[in-house]
Amino acid sequence: MTGTRVRILVAVVAALAGLGVIAPAAANASPYCGLTWGSQAKSVHATEPGDDLVTGVRAGRHACYDRVVVDVADVSGFDAWSVRYVPAVRSPGSGDVVPLRGGAALQVTLGAVAYDESGDPTYSPANPREVVDVRGFPTLRQVRWLGSYEGRTDLGIGTRARLPFRVFLIEGSSAGLDRLVIDVAHRWEQ
Repeated sequence: MTGTRVRILVAVVAALAGLGVIAPAAANASPYCGLTWGSQAKSVHATEPGDDLVTGVRAGRHACYDRVVVDVADVSGFDAWSVRYVPAVRSPGSGDVVPLRGGAALQVTLGAVAYDESGDPTYSPANPREVVDVRGFPTLRQVRWLGSYEGRTDLGIGTRARLPFRVFLIEGSSAGLDRLVIDVAHRWEQ
């Protein structure tokens, strides 16, 4: 190539990069915030009912993801849960569709209950439609209590879109609780 052609090519590439039409390869080489999660269902012993006790639900915002935490008092070894995107969240028992805000819905099922041996509640949200206040969260749109039924407890999580998520268990905290943690990324990697 001649010097003039090289200068023109460099100017065109620089102009396209400045407009955001093209980007250097390195900009796309690393995942968003280092997250490598997917959006497929995640579960451990998903169909097993349990007698562990749900005692609380809370949410938090982080730089790269929003988080929902479910506290479970470990009675017999909490180890059954399922979190998955579904076309529609359904109420346990009846199977009725439960509306959620957002562009996508996660159904969370735990092998734990929200009532003790006497039938007294171990967790009863003040407003089952809004278990925690997620107004202003980048990803979460709603956390809804679906109830406890036949050894399982269900929650619905409305998200902005179908985004990557991870699920993990923190066992035996200082308060004697296990914690099921659900993190939903703010966006897909770029």
